[in-house]
Amino acid sequence: MNEADTCRKFVVPLLQKAGWDNDPHSIAEQRAFTAGRIVSQGPTARRRPGKRADYLLRYTRDLPLAVVEAKADYKHPADGLQQAKDYATILGLPFAYATNGTAIIEFDFLAGKERELPDFPTPDDLWARYRQKQRLTDPAIAERYLTPFNLTTGKTPHYYQRIAIDRVIQAILGGQRRVLVTMATGTGKTVVAFQICWKLWSSRWNCQVGTTSTSSPSSTFRKPRILYLADRNFLVDDPKDKTFSAFGDARYKIEGGVTVLSRELYFSTYQSIARDERRPGRYKEFPRDFFDLIIVDECHRGSAREESNWREILEYFEPAYQLGMTATPLRDENRDTYLYFGNPVYTYTLKQGINDGFLAPYRVHRIVTQWDAVGWRPSKDDLDRYGREIPDEVYTTADFERRVALRARTQAVARHLTDFLKKTDRFAKTIVFCVDQEHASEMRTALNNLNADLVRQYPDYVCRVTADEGDIGRGHMQRFQDVETRTPVILTTSQLLTTGLDAPTCRNVVLLRLVNSMVEFKQIIGRGTRVRDDYGKLTFNILDYTGTATRNFADPAFDGDPAFATQEQIDEHGKVKETEVITPEEPEDATGAIGETLPLQPLAFSLQPADAPVGFYGIPLLELDCQPMLRY
Repeated sequence: MNEADTCRKFVVPLLQKAGWDNDPHSIAEQRAFTAGRIVSQGPTARRRPGKRADYLLRYTRDLPLAVVEAKADYKHPADGLQQAKDYATILGLPFAYATNGTAIIEFDFLAGKERELPDFPTPDDLWARYRQKQRLTDPAIAERYLTPFNLTTGKTPHYYQRIAIDRVIQAILGGQRRVLVTMATGTGKTVVAFQICWKLWSSRWNCQVGTTSTSSPSSTFRKPRILYLADRNFLVDDPKDKTFSAFGDARYKIEGGVTVLSRELYFSTYQSIARDERRPGRYKEFPRDFFDLIIVDECHRGSAREESNWREILEYFEPAYQLGMTATPLRDENRDTYLYFGNPVYTYTLKQGINDGFLAPYRVHRIVTQWDAVGWRPSKDDLDRYGREIPDEVYTTADFERRVALRARTQAVARHLTDFLKKTDRFAKTIVFCVDQEHASEMRTALNNLNADLVRQYPDYVCRVTADEGDIGRGHMQRFQDVETRTPVILTTSQLLTTGLDAPTCRNVVLLRLVNSMVEFKQIIGRGTRVRDDYGKLTFNILDYTGTATRNFADPAFDGDPAFATQEQIDEHGKVKETEVITPEEPEDATGAIGETLPLQPLAFSLQPADAPVGFYGIPLLELDCQPMLRY
């Protein structure tokens, strides 16, 4: 029998015998858990097959415990064990099984042991072993841990999101006061935060049970109070109004006016409650033990720095459990974050997201203008736009748009970017990160004029979104995020869009300013990592006109390698003078499949009749049964 016959006739009956069919969710057969890596070739992209487990064994709908790999009955069961272990490792599962329908081999990650079994363990057996190792022996704590996800939003957590949720819940139920999760931009940290809040809130986690009790006796009779903190209004408003909508009237945003103490899920920016020169700090209007849990979104953005007044908020609410969420791994510039929250309980990198097919691979284009290549020195009689003499020295990339603004350079960059869009897609949504608001305005003007043919039909084809635009800029940003809205296509900005902007169809991230921070660089390129298959968004481009950011902050361990990378030199008119391929595209095979090799098939051939022509030494020639007909 083949593998499918073995599964149908032997494996399923063995699982049913062990009680895995008592719940409709207990056996997930042929379950794909990755989307399949996206590979690009020129203007096209396609997905490779995703990883698929033969069986996932689940104690409840949201708690898988084991993976089972089945092989045909004529194979040894151990033939599938390594694959089962690999899948279990990816999925964060404690047990892996391989079987040929007769023998069963178990690998127990919790005990580190491998053994052969006559039957599959029962669901209660695996749950008991799991509880023992994960310190969930208290029945009340175990019950809270099993609280189901809220799926009314229509978003079932991906496998890595489930792992992050489980790790955080386990840490909090185990009494860990500070918890950190590191997940690359675009991997759904807000969804993870929502499910964590839902499980803790609906299970009344704050009630005094074992090690989970808080300092407030009143917590025994109420649902937990949670504070969701971020540093920008749209990072608060968007989750509150969309992802967390299932909480209904329990939600409240801390803004102006009287402080409300009767809600359970609070949202706020640091600035709304922090101390400043005008007020002592609105956070002090809440008792120190008022909140049971504080979630800090993008916690690397200053909240953990000892000198920050935002740190005062976390220290004031010290009795609360505190969860930090960040998209950047440990680096010197965010060391305070890791010192405060501790090592992450779970990390999911951009590289993993790309390999799994949940994030878009990226293509890097480094473009060097003639001014950036050799620097610029003013001539003797050169004057600035105000008629002043320009100091005589050599200006380099670090000086452009800071100490000196070269209109010719701005025009050359705008011309090259326009030509790039014409060659690829003029309606591919693009974010241009400029040095400052003035530079963003000049770049908007240049791009507008170079695309006047489209601007006549779409007046908001190019828009500037900076702090000065206020509500108008936020309107441009929201339309840019909307996958159904065609324009604006190009946004020029400086700092405002570096983080938190969820633009699923953004295909081009353009760097016109030096980036001196690994943390900021990861945030910027994160604007393009989202995938939208239904809108054809599978990859994105990074166009680096400084020529340095993508080189200085290359991070293969966290980000992986680009799918394609080039370096170009352009002249004063923005025309390409020289191109060097740094990372070539993945090659196509003879069938046109990217990066895939088909197994060799045996060639069918037949001996020719006796009167057939003969080759050297009188040996009859063979005729290959393929097209076109070849004779040797």
